[in-house]
Amino acid sequence: MFERTSNTTSTESHSDKIEKLKKAIQDADAVVIGAGAGLSTSAGFVYGGERFRKYFTEYEKKYGFHDMYSGGFYPYETPEEMWAFWSKMIYVNRYMDAPKPVYENLLKLVREKDYFVITTNVDHCFQKAGFDQMRLFYTQGDYGLFQCSEPCCEETFQNEEMVKKMVGQQSDMRIPSDLIPLCPHCGKPLTMNLRSDDKFVETKSWYQAAERYDHFLRTRKGKVLFLELGVGYNTPGIIKFAFQKMTSENPLATYACINYGEAYAPGEIADRSIVVDGDAGEMISRLLDSE
Repeated sequence: MFERTSNTTSTESHSDKIEKLKKAIQDADAVVIGAGAGLSTSAGFVYGGERFRKYFTEYEKKYGFHDMYSGGFYPYETPEEMWAFWSKMIYVNRYMDAPKPVYENLLKLVREKDYFVITTNVDHCFQKAGFDQMRLFYTQGDYGLFQCSEPCCEETFQNEEMVKKMVGQQSDMRIPSDLIPLCPHCGKPLTMNLRSDDKFVETKSWYQAAERYDHFLRTRKGKVLFLELGVGYNTPGIIKFAFQKMTSENPLATYACINYGEAYAPGEIADRSIVVDGDAGEMISRLLDSE
């Protein structure tokens, strides 16, 4: 694997890099977008700070955790308490709109291009912003889906109605016991369809999306722009390392990385890389403003 080499010391200004990236998008035969948590953070889906306190102040006081992510791992004593937290967690991060139009602005940049999106995010922001569902691959699941906790079947279940009932009917940080979601096939508890262990359910539609992504990569061999947005090092093999490897294998390809504090490109592809250390949403806005 490539060595992790910083490109943030480049003498190019942000403005120079924005112009370079704008031209790379315009000239590209195809654009492969890889999105990580940093993109949704830029859109306002922040798990801590003011947003956490706005929706979860009572949880901080009772349980002592200080962000939504930690709340997802807290050992609640009852399923009624656990689902009170998780239903609200899902509601504010899946069924509420992102505070900032970062995803909508990104779509404006690539709407006319031959694009595909792979993302580790589970908040459904791409689809809500209007991206073509057939050009999206959510590798790590979706807050909007439940699965059997066993699992007894390779099936997922839309959860919007269940979640909204849990949010609307909870009291004293508990949901009514009869709202605990159960698998319709075996009666075991349902859980989130999020990749956290080997029980993650990959449905037929998941595999179809994976195949569409693979087909896109196999059939686009010209000027491909691999546009990485807000991807850190939690699961770098899915997007970051894959994009860098595919860029190295295609002499016509360009690798672009926009990330706040973690903007890097390997030296092997530095001459075909555009690396911007900054907020993804801000840089996307600047790309639009420069048109």
